[in-house]
Amino acid sequence: MSGEAAFLTLLRGMATDPAARGLSDDAALLEIGGVRLVITSDTLVEGVHYLPTDPPADIGWKLAAVNLSDLAAKGVRPVGCIMNYALSGDAAWDAAFLKGLSEALGRYAMPLLGGDTVAMPKGAPRSYSLTAIGEASGNVPARAGAQAGDRLYVSGPVGDAGIGLELARADPEVSGPLVEAYRRPRPRMAEGALLAPQVHAMMDISDGLLIDATRMAAASGLAVTIDHIPLSDALMRVRGASSATMLAAARAGDDYELLFALPAGVAAPVMAIPVGRFVAGSGLTLMIDGAVMPLPDSLGWEHGEI
Repeated sequence: MSGEAAFLTLLRGMATDPAARGLSDDAALLEIGGVRLVITSDTLVEGVHYLPTDPPADIGWKLAAVNLSDLAAKGVRPVGCIMNYALSGDAAWDAAFLKGLSEALGRYAMPLLGGDTVAMPKGAPRSYSLTAIGEASGNVPARAGAQAGDRLYVSGPVGDAGIGLELARADPEVSGPLVEAYRRPRPRMAEGALLAPQVHAMMDISDGLLIDATRMAAASGLAVTIDHIPLSDALMRVRGASSATMLAAARAGDDYELLFALPAGVAAPVMAIPVGRFVAGSGLTLMIDGAVMPLPDSLGWEHGEI
């Protein structure tokens, strides 16, 4: 069991309010006076979630985007956010971070409502947290809810951000669509709003297609088969389309595409790619080019791994 999984097991004994959804989802659903609020929070830590050489404006954008992606997976409208910020000691760096953050908040109409600032010890990794709040007007899909026979879809190709991270690690000055996917993910807000009324289950892919599909299946009490790993043209130009490339793409994090379950025969109301199906049982089966593949030791990113 990873450090994150063990810690969450302890937390579930405390998070007993129905709004917490048993801590098995990426957001809480809180009803107050007939208004349903979806609340989510994410943290970015230097050297863990982004490279120290990444442009500060891109880090600010990404902090907003990863939280907005959780709201997208619930199909809700952003209404505000609160940020906790560790001052860097570099005023120009902080200003550039806020410029990127402001661009993302403005693009997706999520106002900043407040937060807190702290000063970190000299040399400590930079760290930032943002809590996003959305308002639900209809169905709020959870990870759980997929049914046997459902098809599994993603809203776009996977692996671009993972390869973009590798490229940026090798050359901080590199550019292009793969690096853009890693540094400035685009939350699928419009797609999430259209999908929410129809899907049985939905989440965003933050830790990798394989591990997140397995999490959805486990939350739904089912087994899942992944039978297609979609790659972008940009990724294939850089890495080709071998089985090894597909497997690396399916394990890569930071995609922030939507992953959702629909009944067989029901067309997705947005552009989407079928990647698998749910069946009775438990666990994950991976197929590439029609052949069952052995599962890798690690299915994707898990917090607390060392």
